[in-house]
Amino acid sequence: MHWTYDTWSLAHGTGGAIVKNGGKNWFFITADYAFGHALERDTSAVVAAAGGKVLGAVRAPLNTADFSSYLLQAQSSKAQVIGLANAGGDTINSVKQAAEFGIVQGGQRLAGLLVFISDVHALGLQAAQGLTLTTGFYWDLNDKTRAFAKRFAAANGGKYPTMDQAGVYSSVLHYLEAVQKVGSPADGGKVVEAMKATQYDDPLFGPTKVRVDGRAVHAMYLAEVKKPSESKGSYDYFKIVTTIPADEAFRPLSEEKGMCSLVANVGQ
Repeated sequence: MHWTYDTWSLAHGTGGAIVKNGGKNWFFITADYAFGHALERDTSAVVAAAGGKVLGAVRAPLNTADFSSYLLQAQSSKAQVIGLANAGGDTINSVKQAAEFGIVQGGQRLAGLLVFISDVHALGLQAAQGLTLTTGFYWDLNDKTRAFAKRFAAANGGKYPTMDQAGVYSSVLHYLEAVQKVGSPADGGKVVEAMKATQYDDPLFGPTKVRVDGRAVHAMYLAEVKKPSESKGSYDYFKIVTTIPADEAFRPLSEEKGMCSLVANVGQ
């Protein structure tokens, strides 16, 4: 089972939207391990398919403290967009240091290819404002997400949930419901089939279906980080720009053929 997001959905959400809005030339600062490589690969494919061009890329070791040399290379490339194919502390450090170099003020755009609300909280809106990102969950989408966020914050020192934490809640809830239907967790195969057999209205992700390949499919959201003047308070950080429908948000099953044995006989 795979919940919440993958590199294909992040690349097609953020990368696709930025290219459509004129960000044709890209330079990547990429975390030097499998996740970073996959995110750069998938986003590069989106850029190329839309008629854009990747001007270059640089690989940064995981948990890099000093991004200055990588940012200077990105700055000197004159690329319209600097794609941050990293996550967590690496994203925070690269965005902070980009602000110190005046990269956004100089006319280049930062694309955070995996950004969590906790990253924005750590950065502050002054540094993070204007970042474009893709998320599967935002606490302020509707009454159900707000109620969950309120319960989560009450149990976690006021911290609001990221999409990963929402994904854990969603996946475990669906698993437990499937166990209840099957009658026992002992037969994992039957539980998985029960999870795949039901299309349901998830309280956090909305209409959700677990495909034959184990991918939980739901809407994704293109968001932009608010300016400090636009925020009404702590964790009021995202403006939802576009809702990406479930059937567009994840890699089509037809593209999984040859890569996943679970979809070998699927006709779509």
